[in-house]
Amino acid sequence: MSHYFCARKALTILSLPVCCLFTNKVFGQYILADTSNKVSVQYGEKGFEFRTRDDKFLLQIQSRFQFRFATPEDQDPVTYDDFMGENKTSFKINRARLKVGGHAFKPWIKYYWEYELSQSNLLNFTLSVEKWDWLKFQVGQFKVEYSRERRISSGEQQMVDRSVINRPFTVDRQQGAEIYGRLKGRGVADFNYWMGVFTGTGRGSTQNDDNHLMYFTRLQWNFTGEYLDFEGSDLEIHERPAGVLALNGVTNRSPYTRFSQAGGGELEGYDNGLPGQYRVNQANVETALMYKGFSWQMEYHWKEIIDKLNNDHTNTLHGYYVEAGYFFHQAFDWWPAPLEMAARNAGYFPNREEDQTKKRETSLAFNWFFHKHKNKLTAETSYFNYDKTGGIPASEWRFRLQWDISL
Repeated sequence: MSHYFCARKALTILSLPVCCLFTNKVFGQYILADTSNKVSVQYGEKGFEFRTRDDKFLLQIQSRFQFRFATPEDQDPVTYDDFMGENKTSFKINRARLKVGGHAFKPWIKYYWEYELSQSNLLNFTLSVEKWDWLKFQVGQFKVEYSRERRISSGEQQMVDRSVINRPFTVDRQQGAEIYGRLKGRGVADFNYWMGVFTGTGRGSTQNDDNHLMYFTRLQWNFTGEYLDFEGSDLEIHERPAGVLALNGVTNRSPYTRFSQAGGGELEGYDNGLPGQYRVNQANVETALMYKGFSWQMEYHWKEIIDKLNNDHTNTLHGYYVEAGYFFHQAFDWWPAPLEMAARNAGYFPNREEDQTKKRETSLAFNWFFHKHKNKLTAETSYFNYDKTGGIPASEWRFRLQWDISL
């Protein structure tokens, strides 16, 4: 009889309107006694937040959508032949994300996971211990902090998307563990560090192809004494300069010469690899600065690919990007406060004997921030110029309009 009575109560609760589930009566009578006295619910910068009064548990839930129009096509040209293909104007939901995070048991034991709804991909899942500023620990699957451009969320960038050098140089998401922290001294003696060990086989891969792991390190000097987070645009309008200089390094041996959200893959000119075929060593130097509405970031990349199964054949790649933005209302009263103008120049030099193509991108964007990065509209125009071996040029213009909103 008692089981039947409980089942009737459960069915009664499920049949109630959703709004009724948050009334004291329903919580108190059917779910958890005196829950209304123990849990607070509010909407914040990371969505809906459910927090216990003792702050031992926090649950944050947020959804994000990115709507994009692009013409004559959306994707960056990768090879010379891409300029000769059909143009395909697109209008699409480029990203649809569900984000869940918070802390459990202690405010410094944090968790986070992110799911891409449109492609059914689990992007991030992490558990972090952040009790001390100087020593923190993280385990799971996440973006490696190797590149500022890639580490910045796609929803917090200045431009519609990342530059042409992201594809050949990013190490993207990996599964593994890292330690990190901030060593804050007096004045300019202010540093952050990250060190990690990963499977080195990309998102969604739970094991290595052999016994060679990916090793990563990042040393960041906060030369103005201010920490600068991984985000684009000086929305805070920093009254004091916040600048960083970072050196990053990665070494890995795997079947892959590149990584993306889809996992491991191959750069143009490389065959699908066998276990342990490619030893990849890469490094970059990075700077960033924000001050009174002005933002700057740049990276210079170097990458060495060694084919261990074909007489240690080695190829070296180089690339760079420079990006800057400014809220001109800081200088002119007539300029709208929510409007930012940003520009980027990038170049990629594969340096392969069979493909000496030089690839360049120049982009200009305007951002209108309705509510910071949580609700913004971006209009961007880009010019691509690829010079193929023999001096055969190819070029293309592109326009994109994007609305990014988090709920």
